[in-house]
Amino acid sequence: MSERSELESELGNGMRWVLRIIEPRVLGPIIGAAVVLAAAFVIHRLSGEIHLNDIRNAVSATPWRSALQAFAFTVVSFVAMGLYDVLAVRKVTADRVPMRVAAFAGVIGYAISNALGFHVLVGGPVRYRIYAAVGLDAADVGRIVGVSFLTFSLGLAAVVGAAFVADPGGVPLLDRLSPLIDRAMGVAILLGLAGIVLWLSTGRRELSLFGWRFPFPGGLSASLQILIGAVDIAAAAAALYVLLPADVAPGYAVFVVLFVVAILAGTASHAPGGLGVLEATMLIGLGAGTRPDVIAALIVFRLIYYFIPLALAGTALLAFETYRARAKVLTASGKTLAVTRRIVAPLSATLVFLGGIVLLLSGNLPAERARIGILRDALPLPFAEASHMLASIVGLLLIVLARGLFARIALARTAAIVLLLAGAAFSLLKGLDWEEATILLVIAAMLACYRNVFYRKGNWRSFRPTPTWLSFIAVTLISLTLVGLLAYRHVEYSSDLWWDFAWHGDAPRFMRATLALSIVAAAIAIDALINRPVQGRIGRVAIPGTVRTLLSECPDTQSNIALLGDKKFLISEDEKAFLMYGVAGRSWITMGGPVGDAEAGRNLVWRFAEEADKAGARAAFYAVGPEMLPVYLDFGLAILKIGEVARVELTSFTLEGQARQNFRYADRRATREGIEFAILPKAKVPDLLPELIAVSDAWLATKVGQEKGFSLGRFDERYLEEFDCAVMRKEGEIVAFANLWRSAGLSELSVDLMRYRPGVSKVMMDALFARLLMHGKEEGYRWFNLGAAPLAGLADHPLASTWNRLGTFIYRRGDEIYNFEGLRAFKQKFGPVWTPQYLACPGGFAMPQVLLDVASLISGGPMRMLKQ
Repeated sequence: MSERSELESELGNGMRWVLRIIEPRVLGPIIGAAVVLAAAFVIHRLSGEIHLNDIRNAVSATPWRSALQAFAFTVVSFVAMGLYDVLAVRKVTADRVPMRVAAFAGVIGYAISNALGFHVLVGGPVRYRIYAAVGLDAADVGRIVGVSFLTFSLGLAAVVGAAFVADPGGVPLLDRLSPLIDRAMGVAILLGLAGIVLWLSTGRRELSLFGWRFPFPGGLSASLQILIGAVDIAAAAAALYVLLPADVAPGYAVFVVLFVVAILAGTASHAPGGLGVLEATMLIGLGAGTRPDVIAALIVFRLIYYFIPLALAGTALLAFETYRARAKVLTASGKTLAVTRRIVAPLSATLVFLGGIVLLLSGNLPAERARIGILRDALPLPFAEASHMLASIVGLLLIVLARGLFARIALARTAAIVLLLAGAAFSLLKGLDWEEATILLVIAAMLACYRNVFYRKGNWRSFRPTPTWLSFIAVTLISLTLVGLLAYRHVEYSSDLWWDFAWHGDAPRFMRATLALSIVAAAIAIDALINRPVQGRIGRVAIPGTVRTLLSECPDTQSNIALLGDKKFLISEDEKAFLMYGVAGRSWITMGGPVGDAEAGRNLVWRFAEEADKAGARAAFYAVGPEMLPVYLDFGLAILKIGEVARVELTSFTLEGQARQNFRYADRRATREGIEFAILPKAKVPDLLPELIAVSDAWLATKVGQEKGFSLGRFDERYLEEFDCAVMRKEGEIVAFANLWRSAGLSELSVDLMRYRPGVSKVMMDALFARLLMHGKEEGYRWFNLGAAPLAGLADHPLASTWNRLGTFIYRRGDEIYNFEGLRAFKQKFGPVWTPQYLACPGGFAMPQVLLDVASLISGGPMRMLKQ
């Protein structure tokens, strides 16, 4: 390879890495972490000469009366959040959901999403877990979340409008305008809300998109929503307002506007609870960065408004999941710890994450001098120095491993136990921190007791953080580093500090540990972003002999797609059945159902689901028929109809009659044009591959997309050599071809890959099908399989599921993407028998991801999918 080619190759690889890093799902968390870093820098600069001890003292001096008032306002705010869902449920589902369930879902959903950030990604699934217990699907939950967000937005606008009218002169930036303009803006906002209420009062309003209906509230309901939203925002602002020193707090109306800006900035950053962003915004708005009592008020507010609700919500959700699992526990004889095992994985992940934070926080704070004095007499200084740095690195690795524990990966448990024990030892060696050592040992003991909970296979690649998890890690490190900077602000920086090794050198140890953490965290992030697993087409898989044997005995033709060589195989132990599947994202997706003996196939379906679960993936079954639906329903999978398969009964098929006039015309015209039909035995296919390639390339040149796979054949020489080939010749040159799928016992004949040279004849494909069907009838086949018509036959009814209505919409109006109706109309001309085809997959918010993963497998990868 020339130097130029090598350089272009390296540049290409580099650009691919850059493109992967700047994907929206990667870029969002990176931007969020960057915003938190900027906020931490602002807080550090604003806080001037404040020392951590000053903030500690200010927190301790917080009046209990103010704290209780803040807690009371927090309760009012969360009651209003619960009412968001109550109103939304009344609008969306009428009487299907008890009000207590709606209130519970609202409070729990907001308590968790407020604290963790990523409101849609976190709050939506939490609500779905609760609402699914009373029979709601993901679409209903989406509508509820939408109405709740509408309530919040209307309340936000009402509070801001009222604040502008009440005290416009005190709002920063706006105070440069005349009071008349400020009040006019407030009045305009309130009049706009009144106009919305009036518009909603004139009749039933709803938004319809892709067959999905989003109902707007009526006038009275909208007024109530505005009131509840205003109460929520006003109470949340009051919870912080009562904690602020009296000489700093502006008028309440002005403060509400500042609070709204801070909340919006924190939400946009996607940082957990707007951590750092909310504080920086408030400090700038209040002009109180040098006041430790103001920073203390913000810390107390975060504890009361975010941490306490999060802890209570987590406990309540845990109790809810335990209650849901009670039926399984009662039927599981001898498994007295069944409920405990159900909750151990998420609980362990949380505790290990907190254990990592404990180690990192301890490493950023000064050690107890009395304990250092004891340690100095028993341990050489280098051991203490090394233990301090290693304890911080262990803390970071524990945070990374927490995700693996949540996924129930066995290796994560083993690694976490080792790191927890090491962290406990390092805690003792660096400063006799027996309290944190005890915490780590207790967590390690719990993990040791529940080995069977962590049963999934996984290697070190399984622990690579996702972009979202990387953002959590970055926010955690930034926040804890800010704590360290505040703790050692009194220490004047000099380059000599890096080489200052002393028993009371807490600041130098903090600096060295921070540098080490930055290097390790950067290495983890770079590796995770560059080497994120992306499943494209796998290399050609060797077809096992068992698969070939079972295909030769199979009564249907669709199973021949196994010979494409782009799927993995799972074969039953008795070799009487097999499944073919592909992997995309976190989905293991079968192509069709099991092939072979029915009973062996049913057992194989269960085994496939178990293997997918062990790998931390979701099992899905694509393009399956109705025979196995009871098995999939036993898994609790959702069943989506994805189309219908057309099969022509050849025993009664004829080209005679009015219905077949078009095909008789095509056949005769093709004959007049000198187009000849022939069946080539597969032994002769290799010799004619150059001609077939020329036809395929000419056909592909007219298409926008690329070759597909998984469920559809693609031009692959070894694949075509597996089958006989039907060809159309003109003047001795092949102008069209189609490979033939044959089933056992002359049951079914079909074609897969069809290509033709454009511009040769307008009737060539009609003539090809007419001759293929007559050829199949002459050979004694009973059926000719015309293949599937995607999205055909879906129910179009107001009471149908959201998937059916969305699919029907795409089927009727998606001709620019794919000729859905034209394809079905073409196949209908043969008078076929239509058989439904389904996708069985997990329901809820996993369903859209499975559909994307299926499309990715067929297209050959996410990027190719976008190009189709």
